[in-house]
Amino acid sequence: MQSNDGKTTLSEVERPVIGEISLKIYINGVEYASLLCLNQLTEELAIGFLYSEGVIDSMDDVASITYNDRLFAVMIHLAPGKAVEKCESLRSVTSGCGKCFTYINPLKQEKFMPVVDSGQYSIKDILNTMVEFERQSEVYQTVGGVHSVLFKHAEFSVFNEDIGRHNCFDKIAGVLLKNKKMDLVEKGMLFVSGRVSSEIITKVIRMGVPVLVSRSTPTSAAVNLARQYHVTLLGYVRKNTGYVYSGEERLI
Repeated sequence: MQSNDGKTTLSEVERPVIGEISLKIYINGVEYASLLCLNQLTEELAIGFLYSEGVIDSMDDVASITYNDRLFAVMIHLAPGKAVEKCESLRSVTSGCGKCFTYINPLKQEKFMPVVDSGQYSIKDILNTMVEFERQSEVYQTVGGVHSVLFKHAEFSVFNEDIGRHNCFDKIAGVLLKNKKMDLVEKGMLFVSGRVSSEIITKVIRMGVPVLVSRSTPTSAAVNLARQYHVTLLGYVRKNTGYVYSGEERLI
């Protein structure tokens, strides 16, 4: 569709669109959750989601995991002695894309620990990484409609895209857990393309990553949680500018 000089024309073209699925997560044969997502890194997404929810703490809690590509379902069996407590009364719909939910209220973080003080981070490196991060978004550059997240560490980096910001963070956690790299988080940084709301900062706190950098804005609840749990939070980071909302003592 085009409009030039008051004349509108329609023409038939082929254009790729985002492939969305409803991913079901089963624990010990019982459906636990359903997430709207891209059909990629599905096992990592399931693992990261359960980690964020506090169902598992490491891969030692997982006896087996398989993906059924016909049903779009991840089947997880927990290690012996590992129980699941699903409390419907604590369900809260997130402000992310799609009807994702969490069984942990993102505004009640009693079980979460403050992020470890892990040293200092270069502002110049943060700004340069944001520029590189924006260039990595191949799906967004092709069809748009996705968010992206980057975990950066001197020894290991992970980038992914999805229709939901929360999915991106869970995939990052899942990749780190499956590759036994979770010990790197204390010296790592996370970069995100979209806004930072309370459920997003909750995932960052759960992982223990000390620095979160967003191209967009944080919510007031996210800023409060970042300050409470000692997360360095930066927003509106674009080109050579940005804002620091918490944890400025880590920046040099």
